[in-house]
Formats: sequence, structure tokens, C-alpha cells
Amino acid sequence: MAAYGPVRWVAPLLYGAVLAGSLYYAVAGLGDGPGPTVWRTSGFVAAIGALFALEAVAHRRPEPRTTLLLARCGLIGVVVVLDTSGLSQVLFVLLPFTAYFAFGRTAALMMGGLCLAGLLTAYLLTAPGWYRDPERVSDLLMLCVGLVLAVSMAAVAVGEQRARRELEAYAARVAELSAATERNRLARDIHDSLGHHLTAMSVQLEMASDFRTLDPDASRRALAEARQSVRLALGDVRQSVRTLRDEAARPTLAESLASLAQADGTRPQVVVEVSGDGSGYGTAELTALYRAAQEGVTNARRHAEASWVKVTVQLSDEAAWLEVADDGRGFTPDVSTAGFGLLGMRERVQLVAGSVDIDSSPGAGTRLTVTVPRGKTGET
Repeated sequence: MAAYGPVRWVAPLLYGAVLAGSLYYAVAGLGDGPGPTVWRTSGFVAAIGALFALEAVAHRRPEPRTTLLLARCGLIGVVVVLDTSGLSQVLFVLLPFTAYFAFGRTAALMMGGLCLAGLLTAYLLTAPGWYRDPERVSDLLMLCVGLVLAVSMAAVAVGEQRARRELEAYAARVAELSAATERNRLARDIHDSLGHHLTAMSVQLEMASDFRTLDPDASRRALAEARQSVRLALGDVRQSVRTLRDEAARPTLAESLASLAQADGTRPQVVVEVSGDGSGYGTAELTALYRAAQEGVTNARRHAEASWVKVTVQLSDEAAWLEVADDGRGFTPDVSTAGFGLLGMRERVQLVAGSVDIDSSPGAGTRLTVTVPRGKTGET
């Protein structure tokens, strides 16, 4: 069992109460017992002082636990022997109380049994017929009650500390998972937004370089389109920053998809068709649709050597349907070898309870289909 810390103020409070009560007995001359009262009182005060010092040491250095428990037992025994008032018997409850924190419930119950056994042995040796003495029987019963309460309090305190540790561990785990989720989200956003625009810029700059001497007008158009891609990339970065800062609303899905067509240039030609009302869809759902369309267009531009790409979106009351089709060279879909873009797209769509299907084969073009149910994320 992991060691837990006892409630710090319990032991000093009991020591102070016993010290005050016993000193009152000594000053008032109420105490009895063998030996000169002044010497017994001096030894009693010294033993109580040693218990206070022991608690301070235990607070600074909780190990070794066994040594501290044995020292506490010995000092409490000395206090009980020297006390002229009999009040110090209450200190026995501290033994199972502190043992519970250090060693667990079984050790606390055993320590409580030893305390009762020790008091009974003392009665048998020093007070024959003690069981007919109401005061001694009352002291024994009160000790039993005190031991039960002490073990119960320790159990409650240990349970509370254990729950706090588990909660802290759970909070740390949640924070770790949240950080990992945020890293994955940022990775998807960087790939989907900047990756798309950088791909477009790369294609347009290659065209500008290839047609610089053969077709200066085409080269100038490609440079203009590259500049447009730069502006769009900067706009995406600013929009992402505003979204992180919870500033300004995101553009509508139709506006975002239209920007794909505006930035595509002449290779391939992109056509976008959007039908239906997207007002009932959450931000995460619409973002998943836009990023899927963006990924499809980017792949068509980068890999497919397509001459046209058609993006079709239908928004209904039950679900949204997206299709990105091209006439490119196609490929053989393989989940195990998919790149970061397709992987991020699948993750994003799955987060909104959607599905992704890719239909393609060499020489037959590619058809990407995404279905997203309405109202699964709780966002509006």
C-alpha cells in the first residue's frame, strides 16, 4: 500500500489536551500514583515534549515508518505510566490511526487490538477485580470507542487522499490525450490548408518556368495564379489564428468550396456544385466536408494528371454527401499505404461519425465519396 499522510493537527491537538489536563490535575493535587508527583510531572512533560518533536520529525522525514511507529508507541507508554490523571490513555487511539496511513487497514486493526490487550494486561497486573470497578470498565469501553473512531477517521482520510491521487492522475492523462488530440488536429489543418496552397504554388511556378520562353502570356498567368495561392494561404493562416482566438465566424461551406475553383487555374479545371442548406450542420461537420474536398482537389492536381475535377455537395436534413471526381490516371486504393492527407481526412470525418469511400483504379480516374450525418457533434 502506498503511504498516505495523516491529518497533521490530530496528534498535536491530543498531546496539548492531555498535557493541559494532566498539569491541571498536578497543580490541583488531584492526581495519585507512586513516586513524588513533581518528578512524575517533570518526566511526563518531557515525554509529551518528545512526542511533539517526534511529530515534527515525522512531518519532515516520513521514513522509516516502522521506526517512527515504534518510537511513538514507546513514548506514549512512558506518558501513560507517568501521567497522574489517567487522561493520557486517550493517546492510544493515535497508534492505529497513524498505522493506518503508514501500513494499511490490517496493521491498524492489529495495533488497535494490541492497545486493548496492553490495557487489559495492565489492569490484570495492577488492579485485581478491575472488572467490578465502574471507572476502569468505563475507561476500557471509551478506549474501544476511540479506537473504532480513529480507524474509521483514518479510513475516510486515506480514501479521500486515494481519490485525490486518482483524480490527479486522471487529469494528467486527460491533459496528455488533449495535447495529443490538439497536435493531430493542427497536423491535419497544416496539411489540409497550407499543403493544398503550397501544392498549387508549386504547380503554377513550374508552369511559369516551363512557359517562360515558349508562351510568356501563360507564364505570366501562372505567376499571377501563384500569387493568388500565396494570398489564399495567408488568408487560411489568418483564419486559423482567428478561429483559435475565437474571433469572427468561419466562411460558409459554399464560399470555402468556391475558393477551390477560383484558385485552381487551368490544370485541372475545377467545377463546384453545392445544393441544400448547411445551417443545421456544426462547424466540425462542415470543416470535415471542406477539408475532404480540398484533399481530393489537391490529390487530383498533384498526382492524377487530371484535366477536370468536379466537386458535388448535397446537404439534406439527415446527412451531407460530398463527391470529388476526376478523369485522372487513377490508382489502387490501399489504406496501409495512404499518405498523411488521406489519413487525416479519414480521422476528421470519423470524428463527426462520417464515412469515406474511395473508388479508383489505374486509368479510370478517382471518385471520393464522403457522407456526414447531421447533428452528431453537438456543434452549431
